[in-house]
Amino acid sequence: MDIIGNLMVGFAAAATAQNLFFCLAGCLLGTLIGVLPGIGPVATIAMLLPATYGLAPLTSLIMLAGIYYGAQYGGSTTAIMVNMPGETSSVVTCLDGYQMARQGRAGAALTIAALGSFFAGCVGTLTLAAFAPILAAFSEKFTSVEYFSLMVLGLLSAVVMAQGSLLKAIAMIFAGLLFGLCGTDVNSGTARYTFGVSELFDGIGFLPLVMGLFGINEVMRNVEKPRQREALTSPIRNLWLTRDDFRSAWPAVLRGTGLGSLLGILPGGGVVLASFASYTIEKKIARDPSRFGRGAIEGVAGPESANNAAAQTSFIPLLTLGLPSNVVMALMMGAMIIQGIAPGAAVMDKRPDLFWGMVASMWIGNLMLVVINLPLIGIWVRLLKVPYRLLFPCIVVFSLIGIYTVNNSTTDVVLTALFALFGFLLVKFGLEPAPLVLGFILGPLMEENLRRSMVLSRGDPMIFVSRPLSLTLLVLAAAVVLLIVLPQFRKTRETAFQE
Repeated sequence: MDIIGNLMVGFAAAATAQNLFFCLAGCLLGTLIGVLPGIGPVATIAMLLPATYGLAPLTSLIMLAGIYYGAQYGGSTTAIMVNMPGETSSVVTCLDGYQMARQGRAGAALTIAALGSFFAGCVGTLTLAAFAPILAAFSEKFTSVEYFSLMVLGLLSAVVMAQGSLLKAIAMIFAGLLFGLCGTDVNSGTARYTFGVSELFDGIGFLPLVMGLFGINEVMRNVEKPRQREALTSPIRNLWLTRDDFRSAWPAVLRGTGLGSLLGILPGGGVVLASFASYTIEKKIARDPSRFGRGAIEGVAGPESANNAAAQTSFIPLLTLGLPSNVVMALMMGAMIIQGIAPGAAVMDKRPDLFWGMVASMWIGNLMLVVINLPLIGIWVRLLKVPYRLLFPCIVVFSLIGIYTVNNSTTDVVLTALFALFGFLLVKFGLEPAPLVLGFILGPLMEENLRRSMVLSRGDPMIFVSRPLSLTLLVLAAAVVLLIVLPQFRKTRETAFQE
């Protein structure tokens, strides 16, 4: 009964005219950037963070969340029609979705992607509503000691799930931690790592860092390597599923939804891992695995359901523990901090309208995606003809205007340019920027909780192993480290990412 009452509070908060408008705007914008290859949700959210500065906290979070799960849906359209994923989690959808389109079954592929996404999104949101209060109640047992251990576990898990070299991912984590330490020490009042630049006394701004590393950097990468796009021009005649299509697809939707709901909660998991894992499972258990890659509808239904379920449940650790499970959640956490909200269990107690309004808006947003996007498929495909040379200059100009207007600071613009160049060099050397952002977000929080813990123990580090919950988290972190150093695990991990 408590959940029902809380959801009523949430729907009352989310169903205002302003919130519905920005939910619709977020869903449409998310679908658009999912459709346009080369502009992912990370870059878009990074670029739009300044625009949310003047909005109410709930309104801004509703719009950013709509962009996130709207991009999961939009990425499937180009994966099916153009054989080019608009979003990373839609890579595996290309394998069978495009083949279905070539066989004249684009309508069936688009419909099962939409319906599977809607079902998985609803189940993921229900999971969020059901389990978030339980986890929030459990988190009340956390002190600074447990929070520090939890953040150590989260960062190590992010290293395991990051693509590419483990050593490079660890290096990016430490780089993020160092960037987070820049500024004035709260305890001593001493400036550190500022190199005498007075504008850095308050630390490196979150907006210049993420907009440079993801927004402007994404433009630079796509300008350097323009992509050739060739959409299927044959009209989509039938969006209905046949009985055989439905019989083959619904078990895959159920399995993908369950798998995505679980992996979205795990630190370092997320939508990309969920979609790849779902496709692998569907292929392993299929009676005829040779059908996959040739137009198997299960190869669309499973991954699309998994990535949308994971997109919803990835909010659980952020809203209950204040721990971002992936880089998009790190951006959402940054948006909450900008709005003066401390992510964690206190949000449910002190701002129930904010928490449950977010949950309710996800149901509304998923319904909007199905209602508005199936009729607009033709328009989305036509948008693929927009030349990059016209699109990207507009993105850069609006991004720099947005970053300047937040604080009216040219220093922020310069920092954005420097981080864009830095991010471009990172990609050139095969380094992934996402772990850096997680380290940057969690670094100051880890330092704060570490100092509080040492004050409580009067300088005795054994406090981290003398408390059962903290010890359990550190044991799990040690297990993650053991996985990292095992040669067999490294080989399996590399094979999984190649597949």
